[in-house]
Amino acid sequence: MIVNYDPKIDAYILQSKDFAQPILNHLRNLVHRACPNVIESIKWGMPAFDFHGPLCNMAAFKAHAVFGFWKTALIDDPYKCLQENSNKGGDAMGNLGRITHLNNLPPDDQILEFIAQAMNLNVNKIKTPLKPKLEKLSIEAPLDLMDGLGKNKIANAVFMAFSPSNKREYITWLNEAKTFETRNKRLNIALEWIAEGKIRNWKYVVKKTSSPDM
Repeated sequence: MIVNYDPKIDAYILQSKDFAQPILNHLRNLVHRACPNVIESIKWGMPAFDFHGPLCNMAAFKAHAVFGFWKTALIDDPYKCLQENSNKGGDAMGNLGRITHLNNLPPDDQILEFIAQAMNLNVNKIKTPLKPKLEKLSIEAPLDLMDGLGKNKIANAVFMAFSPSNKREYITWLNEAKTFETRNKRLNIALEWIAEGKIRNWKYVVKKTSSPDM
């Protein structure tokens, strides 16, 4: 008998694309098969499964579905089918790449084995090791930025008064440009914003409002 099924996940699956529904149902059933006491919920807008803590999750998009584990780095994968890094460097968010058909999935026994490992990690409270802190990026401004600041006294004064982190955000943004056109566009925007006293992510700064006098 199937237990602990969350109606919100039923609705999520029914609202997914036709190709994704059998994939999500299959993965969901495998999770319950491996872990009958798993707790379902919707987290970050996608189906999530908990057992003594976050266990795994799945999601459906326009053209593919995904499935991932919370502690992938600690799961032994002799089959070499798990992608280590969700969102970064992998084929897709999740650990099984882009799933467009049931045939894209590893054999059931392999997925069940991974789920069992993930359960054991949580039961034994084994945590993913903290990643070593990356060496701080150099805050030495590139030549094109320095040249632009040299032609704009106001922007130059503001930039020099910025904290190292605020300087680094602009420098990183410029250096991440993939083309000359993009970099030049970002440079012009940066000079404009800096002259206005704005940090790189000024749009996301929540303005504090004063409380009315009581």
